[in-house]
Amino acid sequence: MALPVREQVKYWGIAAALFLVVLWFLGDVILPFVLGGAIAYCLDPVADRLERTGLSRTASVAVITLVTIIVFIMLILLVIPTLIEQTTMLINTTPELFDRLRSGLLERFPQLMDSESTVSQQLTAIGQSIQSRGGELVNGILSSALGLINILVLMIIVPVVAFYLLLDWDNMTAQVDSMLPRDHADTVRMLARDIDSTLASFIRGQGTVCVILGTYYAVALMLAGLNFGLIVGFIAGLITFIPYVGALVGGTLAIGLALFQFWGAAEGADGETIRQGTDWIRIGIVAGIFAFGQFIEGNVLTPKLVGGSVGLHPVWLLFALTVFGSLFGFVGMLVAVPIAAMIGVVARWGIGQYKRSLLFRGTSGGD
Repeated sequence: MALPVREQVKYWGIAAALFLVVLWFLGDVILPFVLGGAIAYCLDPVADRLERTGLSRTASVAVITLVTIIVFIMLILLVIPTLIEQTTMLINTTPELFDRLRSGLLERFPQLMDSESTVSQQLTAIGQSIQSRGGELVNGILSSALGLINILVLMIIVPVVAFYLLLDWDNMTAQVDSMLPRDHADTVRMLARDIDSTLASFIRGQGTVCVILGTYYAVALMLAGLNFGLIVGFIAGLITFIPYVGALVGGTLAIGLALFQFWGAAEGADGETIRQGTDWIRIGIVAGIFAFGQFIEGNVLTPKLVGGSVGLHPVWLLFALTVFGSLFGFVGMLVAVPIAAMIGVVARWGIGQYKRSLLFRGTSGGD
């Protein structure tokens, strides 16, 4: 005899509460395992495809591991040092950028922006604050022994966890399926398929879009001659998974830097300062790079790689990231999107059940 619904809700509610408590107390301890599980989940379709070509599961995972190591070494040698260097330079240059903004406003609006005005002082204070706090953050990450140890631990544990989870992924899913409550196994499998479809469309598809757009923005901005083009492209690609936010933040940052770099640039020659005109072509190229990126994303990448709507509204994503980030820190931000997708799928299923129930339809059974 099956347990009454009230008893089932009580037990599953206790299980959910225990999961949140464990997530709360373990915090950063489970970070390598969360990252390893996410990597294994994303690479499982690749391993399955290699298996269909005739390779064994072990050989498929070995091929994936070898390719990943090669890509990681290339990133270490070519990209990451430049990214760190540009990030540090951008933080240190921020006060100069704000000084140029203040000078430009002083030239154009002298009646509003005298040197003693509140706005001018605030711009200077913001620039100095960003420099000091950003410098402290970078120096703390790079010089802290604990930070270096944590990075080394992540670099060692995450690949190991991802390797073993990817190797045993099919066995683990089969074991989980065997432990499903028999009365609800079909419903749970249906919900799991919907959740997997949502996550596959969003995480795998949108993750690929982020990598492609981030690479495009970084390379294009660097070829356009924009200082800090690599870090701007990295930021834009990193947050592209939130619709419009990545392009808006990245485009605003890139165009702002282009205005500072190409607007009335000054050069020194023989002890004299030669003021050049504004390079509108360069500024237009930077703006065009983001306009073209948005066109490609909306008309090619997202339809092909992500597909139609996966039920994750941008506002829902922002809310989930904010709530889980504030409650559980960085680990919470990592699990925010998958949990938001799961809640969305279960909520849509619950709404469907509600609309088929007497509570919604009433005793008449009419629409």
